[in-house]
Amino acid sequence: MKCKHIFRRRSGEGTPMILAIMLVLLMLFCAIAEFSRLWIIAQGVKEAAQQAVISTVNDNYDDVYHAVREGYAAGWYPDGTGRWDESIDTGDVYGQLSETLGLENTAGGYQKISGGEVEYTISDLSVVLENNSLGSGQSEGYTALVEIHLVVPVRFLGNLLPAASMTLHTEAKYVPLF
Repeated sequence: MKCKHIFRRRSGEGTPMILAIMLVLLMLFCAIAEFSRLWIIAQGVKEAAQQAVISTVNDNYDDVYHAVREGYAAGWYPDGTGRWDESIDTGDVYGQLSETLGLENTAGGYQKISGGEVEYTISDLSVVLENNSLGSGQSEGYTALVEIHLVVPVRFLGNLLPAASMTLHTEAKYVPLF
């Protein structure tokens, strides 16, 4: 008898509950959309960094060629006195990222500005080139590692929340085929 009383309500009593459910679903959708935006930005920046690090390895290819003829993959060149000097070029990763992503150089790093607001900031670039030792007899490849710090402002329901901060890591490796 009590069950019948619960299910028999007056017309319009469910409207506040429906509105509350719709509001919660809308907030959930906004949270998912913001997470997707952050993920897409991080993936785009990481792919641009991969492009830049591959370009850096390719820029070093001409110096690696001498060693490849001798059976290694390393960046060394003869200095003319019988010694070999290491030849490494870290490239212009910031320049390539800036060109690819349309970034502006500011005091805090490189920023992507869209519609007058900062979309994200890239800073603390670290480029490490791992060169094989000369005469090692083994070719482990010529590796370039890049780490960058990405900061993306987070917005939710029109409010600015603490920024999402992450370090992106990518690498490229040159290995001779012959």
